[in-house]
Amino acid sequence: MTSLTSAGAGDDLKIWLTKRTRWRGAEIVFWLACLLPYALTPDYLQLASQIAISALFALSLDLLLGYAGVLSLGHAAFFGLGAYTAGLLAAHGWGEPLTGLAAAGLVAGVCGFLASLIVVRFRGLALIMITLGLAQMLASAANSVSWLTGGADGLQGVDVKPLFGVFSFDLWGRTAYAYSLAVLFLVFLLVRRITNSPFGLSLRGIRENGVRMAALGAPNQAHLRKTFTIAAGIAGLAGALLTQTTETVSLQTLGFQKSADVLVMLVLGGVGRLYGGLVGAIIYMIARDQFSDMNPEYWFFWIGLMLIGVVVFLPGGILGGLSLLTRSWKRRAP
Repeated sequence: MTSLTSAGAGDDLKIWLTKRTRWRGAEIVFWLACLLPYALTPDYLQLASQIAISALFALSLDLLLGYAGVLSLGHAAFFGLGAYTAGLLAAHGWGEPLTGLAAAGLVAGVCGFLASLIVVRFRGLALIMITLGLAQMLASAANSVSWLTGGADGLQGVDVKPLFGVFSFDLWGRTAYAYSLAVLFLVFLLVRRITNSPFGLSLRGIRENGVRMAALGAPNQAHLRKTFTIAAGIAGLAGALLTQTTETVSLQTLGFQKSADVLVMLVLGGVGRLYGGLVGAIIYMIARDQFSDMNPEYWFFWIGLMLIGVVVFLPGGILGGLSLLTRSWKRRAP
């Protein structure tokens, strides 16, 4: 009887995972719409590339917070590590983009694994303070070794070679956006596969009730270490993309403001919804661009007002609100 029950549960799990991995029409439309800036807004491709990079960064935090339940206020540490790794390689003669990108992700991932040995042992306020403290320590260390990082003046002499030796990173952002969007899509496929797998289900269980998952025999800390390492590596990729597409690196990539920005993006779009970070990055970056043009000094006021409105009226973020509206419409439909 037990074996039959287990077999039935396994079949149900396979069916559920199969349904989750199918591509919906809205997803296909979303990714096709990402190509529209080339036709509709060619003068804003630099902004579009920044949105793609921010979306990748938000995706990494969503994997960590939305699925594993690990809140980090120092996630910019890994973004900055990736940025400086790619920048230092380019400044010292190795400006090939793809290998620089891979090196940045590797460095950030290794550092993320080392940090996870401490981080995953804590929850709540202690976890927030530890992640914030690690990021502040790293930013201070980067500032103190100005002979290497450039300090407050930023890293100088970053020279990124053309992509595949052909496509130069021009001022209009054509190559930058294509490059950033391609990396975002490939990483999204990876994260989508992770979250729609038995491992992803385990992460959801740990997020909801870690004590019960441990009682069931789930290796909670091992799963959290893996997730933290993957999220750190993805954040490093985002930082490397920023360096390679702008050929600049500054201490701001390691700062608390960067961690706060990506958290705001995720809250706006919807935590734990996979597309939440992407939608939140689009809304946040466009709003910041428009509000800063309207009022360069007080644009943060409007961002704060928008964030309060979303949290009060759409607790699940914009995608959460759309999901509620969709379910309500289906219930009312004959």
